[in-house]
Amino acid sequence: MNDTKHTGSPNDHLANERTFLAWIRTSIAVMGFGFVVVKFSLFVRQISAALGTSVQVHQTGNSHNLGIMLVALGAVMILLAYLRYHSTKVQLEAGKYQYASRLILITTLLIFAASILLLIYLLNSVS
Repeated sequence: MNDTKHTGSPNDHLANERTFLAWIRTSIAVMGFGFVVVKFSLFVRQISAALGTSVQVHQTGNSHNLGIMLVALGAVMILLAYLRYHSTKVQLEAGKYQYASRLILITTLLIFAASILLLIYLLNSVS
């Protein structure tokens, strides 16, 4: 028999799991976008070869690095999501919950930095 005291309602634990899964979905989307960024220039070259045309695409050479950075960001987000899920679970079981403003700030700053890098990349590829 398990004598461990579990506090926090089942709804609290289920909400924690739903939040974790939302972070996982977001992380997978960020990694998928990174994959698309890496493979887009290859796709354009292959389509132009298949159509027998020459499509001019201004490339800065940074799409590979930018895509890898987005995949890495998604992986970091998965790790942070698990750490937050586990921390919340422990807090719920102890009967005290502490809001995670630091994690939210870190994640926001990482996504904001990735957005700025994407914006710079797009502006450089247009001109």
